[in-house]
Amino acid sequence: MEMYVDGSFVHMKKTLHIDDELLAEARQVSGAATDTEAVRLGLEALLRRAAYERLRALRGTEPAAKEVPRRREKRARKRRAA
Repeated sequence: MEMYVDGSFVHMKKTLHIDDELLAEARQVSGAATDTEAVRLGLEALLRRAAYERLRALRGTEPAAKEVPRRREKRARKRRAA
């Protein structure tokens, strides 16, 4: 596997077998300019979804959790017409 450095980022080249029609549709709906960008956007979306699902699975599973005080701004008083 060949790696090259671009600034402070290390990139790895990969060979992927992706259906051409699927990749074209992904580029179109995501607005990606390149195939690489479409794949990157898809992977980022997949990771966000997985993180969301992990957080969702934790909902209500901490019985020792205490209520967290929340700061709320005071409502502005409505002025009465004179």
